[in-house]
Amino acid sequence: MVTLRELTTDDARALTRIYSGASVRHTTGQELTLAQAQQKVRAALARAAETPRAQWSWGILATDEMIGLISLRRRSPSLGTLSYILREDTWGNGYATEAVKHVVDFAFTTAGLERLEAMHHPDNPASGRVLIKTGFTRTGTCDRRTDDGTAVVYQVYALPLPRAPLRR
Repeated sequence: MVTLRELTTDDARALTRIYSGASVRHTTGQELTLAQAQQKVRAALARAAETPRAQWSWGILATDEMIGLISLRRRSPSLGTLSYILREDTWGNGYATEAVKHVVDFAFTTAGLERLEAMHHPDNPASGRVLIKTGFTRTGTCDRRTDDGTAVVYQVYALPLPRAPLRR
């Protein structure tokens, strides 16, 4: 079982462990230094204080240890995007799936969004399986440029707000 909580200033060291090794292979490719992690936490705390709020970042906890980060970004009044990263040694335990379910519920209730989108690197099919298990549908692809200018084709997924069936 996982729980989510807002980030705190004490989370920087945990973020350096999360953003390391194979976990960053399909993101920036660079491990996070302690100074970068501290800046990431400061930025998340600043966004948490904004009104209206456009981004939420939560630590993913398993047995009271921070093992990942999940974020929800409001792109328009009705659209949000979801991203997540887990520490490599915690992969394969269903933690990402549980965390995504929590954020989907939050997005459609508390944040009032009507559609979520997410994408994953083509060499990370496990992330696509997480999205499918949580109700997302693959909608296409999106080219993302790397630092050297080459294009990488990411898989794109969407999840509309579930509608109640019409009563007759």
